[in-house]
Amino acid sequence: MMKRNICLVIVTLFLSLAAGAKEKDVVAMQSMVKRLIPAYAENFQFRKIKPIDGKDCFRLDASDPRKIIISGNNANSMAMGLNHYLRYYCLTTISWYADIPVEMPETLPAVEKPIQIEAKVDRRFFLNYCTYGYTMPFWQWKDWERLIDWMALNGINMPLAITGQEAVWYKVWKKIGLTDEEIRSYFTGPTYLPWHRMANIDGWNGPLPMHWLDSQVELQKKILTRERELNMKPVLPAFAGHVPGALKRIFPEANIQNLGKWAGFAEEYRCHFLNPEEALFATIQKQYIKEQTRLFGTDHIYGVDPFNEVDPPSWEPEYLSKVSADMYHTLTAADPKAEWMQMTWMFYFDRKDWTAPRVKAMLTGVPQGKMVLLDYHCENVELWKTTEHFHGQPYIWCYLGNFGGNTTLTGNVKESGARLDNTLINGGSNFKGIGSTLEGLDVMQFPYEYIFEKAWTLNTDDRSWLNALADRHTGVTSEPVREAWDILFNQVYVQVPRTLAVLPNLRPVMNKPNNRTSINYPNTALLQAWQKLLQAPDCNRDALRLDIITVGRQLLGNYFLTVKDDFDRMYEAKDLPALKARAAEMREILNDLERLNAFHSRCSLDKWISDARKYGNTPELKNYYEKNARNLITTWGGRLNDYASRTWAGLIKDYYSKRWDMYLDAVVAAVENNREFDQEKLDGEFRLFEDSWVSSTRPVEVTPEGDLLIYARFLLNKYERKIN
Repeated sequence: MMKRNICLVIVTLFLSLAAGAKEKDVVAMQSMVKRLIPAYAENFQFRKIKPIDGKDCFRLDASDPRKIIISGNNANSMAMGLNHYLRYYCLTTISWYADIPVEMPETLPAVEKPIQIEAKVDRRFFLNYCTYGYTMPFWQWKDWERLIDWMALNGINMPLAITGQEAVWYKVWKKIGLTDEEIRSYFTGPTYLPWHRMANIDGWNGPLPMHWLDSQVELQKKILTRERELNMKPVLPAFAGHVPGALKRIFPEANIQNLGKWAGFAEEYRCHFLNPEEALFATIQKQYIKEQTRLFGTDHIYGVDPFNEVDPPSWEPEYLSKVSADMYHTLTAADPKAEWMQMTWMFYFDRKDWTAPRVKAMLTGVPQGKMVLLDYHCENVELWKTTEHFHGQPYIWCYLGNFGGNTTLTGNVKESGARLDNTLINGGSNFKGIGSTLEGLDVMQFPYEYIFEKAWTLNTDDRSWLNALADRHTGVTSEPVREAWDILFNQVYVQVPRTLAVLPNLRPVMNKPNNRTSINYPNTALLQAWQKLLQAPDCNRDALRLDIITVGRQLLGNYFLTVKDDFDRMYEAKDLPALKARAAEMREILNDLERLNAFHSRCSLDKWISDARKYGNTPELKNYYEKNARNLITTWGGRLNDYASRTWAGLIKDYYSKRWDMYLDAVVAAVENNREFDQEKLDGEFRLFEDSWVSSTRPVEVTPEGDLLIYARFLLNKYERKIN
């Protein structure tokens, strides 16, 4: 009898555990709904179903009019199903920013007939090393919590997860024998860590405070726990050979070499590379993977990215093949289940050096199927087409879409969709997934929604997709807004992304065209789109508010270039009255841009600075983090001045406008005093001003004035005749 009772208890416990395991996905989704739309939490029911032919899937059911029933094979698929319902039934948009609430209808629409959608690809990748600098350096858990929800809602199941690695490295380097000063001075400041992690620069804006290292560990634990709850496999970092120069003190005989200079940074910031054939390399790899796994666990997928935008010690194919083979062996020695994920940006960026034999050598040094390639910039160059499908290694097609977190309208979205559709058909058996590798989030998020929806069997044509986008941005069907999006999609978002900027954001130069301001659409097309957007019945929806600001500031920024060209011509003609008139108009445009951007916190400098200061817990740390925040979006470092420009309120008023005042005053004074304008002298004054602004801790104050729609219509009336 006792034996029978024990068996019954065991069976009951087993069944209970099995039920719990099945239901954890449902629990994860119930928690998500409570986070996003708590008032509607009781209206949703989630169910677990089996994959369809091994594929992720979701289903919306119409069996119960009292509940919105969403089924999926796991929480990630259910989240995609939830987002489908929110987008196409509730006409709402989930922002990737935590401070933007989800706008819902008063009554939830019923699902009138069931739908079932399957995933076309298994892997959906998201993020870029650079995003951690251009957008996320001062994020708290609430910010990450929303982004992780956004990723799940868009079906992403393979995010780059590199937060907290400096704390791991600190323990490894300390154990090896480096001092606290040597280690923390090797790290860069927090906003520059992406380029340190990619072995581009060491020490810039360092030493990195221990406060940063400690706080990031707890943050990473929360990030990974939530991502895994939502059936994601986070991509963690591994050792790619980048070592502190001080390691030579302990291992003077080790084969440690300088990597090439990067982006104009001085010699002291160069990185050092340990050759993988050294026994020390395997020791470091093993210690790092062990410590990282102890802290964060592992899903056995590791980002390993040697030689990104820097020269390897040798370009000989034999060397490159041996490097990748040796590196892979150290990885599998540390984790026998390890899979290497490698971005292919370097093959595009240094394409003159990365010849076909060198690419082949690097890729084939790793066993087939064990190195997953991110085809990083497919809206520009699809490397799978020019590398014999990456010589059989599995790859993920990626849309980049943004450099530097620039707020400029850019991206050939329609063409990218067509390219992806072709890859889904003709990409070969080693095509394994879809991803996005954007550098910053300070852009319209619609291109990324568009790309990730193509990972599923929605089979929506572009026109229908755009109409649905316009409707959910407006909250109702508005034909003018639909027409605006037709113009934006087909006539404006046609430009291959690069480091574009509007001229107000760039350091003023006389009579020197800047290719970063070039556009391949007429500004009149953008004007027409803005005219249509401003016919919306109201702008209560956050997404529409961002559309109005984003399109308007690009329109005025493009027009600013026209007036600047006139100003320079008036200088050549020594026409003082006309010169002063153009100067006044340029100042007026800058003032209008400042006021337009002030209507949204995400278009404002004060949010960026406030987040940086909040991260510190002492006055010294607050000032240090603020300086890093100011530095990155302005002077950057090396040759990268204004690389990460933003058309933000506060930044326009306190930084960009001040530079333009200096330029306009200097040119007008030159004509008034009958002397030549001295660009070199002014450049020196710019540098002094820029450096003082970066070091300043003067509070940034941005206050919106009036009503956005009324003000935007006022600007339209003011500028439409000039732009036409």
